Amino acid sequence: MPDEAPPIIQVENLTRVFRTYRKRPGFVGGLKGLFHRTYEETAAANKISFSINEGEFVGFLGPNGAGKTTVLKMLSGLIYPTSGSATVAGFSPRDRKNEYRRMFSLVLGQKNQLWWDLPAIESFHLLRHIYGIPVKIHRQRLDELVDLLDVGAKLDVMVRELSLGERMKMELVAALLHGPRILFLDEPTIGLDVVSQRSVRRFLSDYNRRHGVTILLTSHYMADIETLCERVIVIHRGRKIYDGDLAKLDTTGSRMKIIRIQPVDSWPADWTAPGRILSSDGGEITLEVPSDQVVDACQQILATAAVADITIEEMPLEEIIHQLFSADH
Repeated sequence: MPDEAPPIIQVENLTRVFRTYRKRPGFVGGLKGLFHRTYEETAAANKISFSINEGEFVGFLGPNGAGKTTVLKMLSGLIYPTSGSATVAGFSPRDRKNEYRRMFSLVLGQKNQLWWDLPAIESFHLLRHIYGIPVKIHRQRLDELVDLLDVGAKLDVMVRELSLGERMKMELVAALLHGPRILFLDEPTIGLDVVSQRSVRRFLSDYNRRHGVTILLTSHYMADIETLCERVIVIHRGRKIYDGDLAKLDTTGSRMKIIRIQPVDSWPADWTAPGRILSSDGGEITLEVPSDQVVDACQQILATAAVADITIEEMPLEEIIHQLFSADH
């Protein structure tokens, strides 16, 4: 049997500590700070280890300030780790070699890499020269990306006049023109409307399938993760707390179900709920019930009073992630 290919991304105990000056309050405190400064150290990433195989589409989850963007920036060579190591496509990101820069792209949802006062097509031509892309290959890639993202009619429009969704699509075109093997995406759908979010998701899924590009995605929209990723890495306070299948994420805690009740009339005030009541507004009662108690809970509900409708739902992934973050790790 042939040897298994090594991971395209290998991270070992990656740590980044930021040292910040802590100013004392008041004028006197500021004056003292001229002679003796107090610093605080914050570990944005704390001994994080993981590996990703070529072609994987991995979700990178965590609350604000968890260290997700810091890790992506270290993998991109934008900042150096305090300790630990990372290897991406055989390169050390901290060396910042030009050969490595051609291997990846980093898309930051709140940053703009296109010239604001020029049509997007002008930036695309500039990128061809920066990366030394042959004219024929550049045209083929540009045509494919423009077709997949349906932005042909907007190529000659000033970037500043594009909608947020159109700008993000143009950012993706710019990021993929040189044919990178790895794509780091930091909140690519942030602020987009529902239609634009779906369009970007469809494109990323299709492009990953067509070209086998390795994608590491951070997002606050659980729909992005559920649609695109089978594997997720969860970090909290700079530490990795989960790495595995998205479908098995709920096994890290007690799995719950949501039961929604629409009573025909008013519900008995002395009712003892078979689970935790999440809300009882607008005539609807929402319960959180352990999955192994759903049948018994439904029987008790139906025996209590007349019900116009009852639905059973999976626990939203957002809540599962919240439970992970709230746990003592």
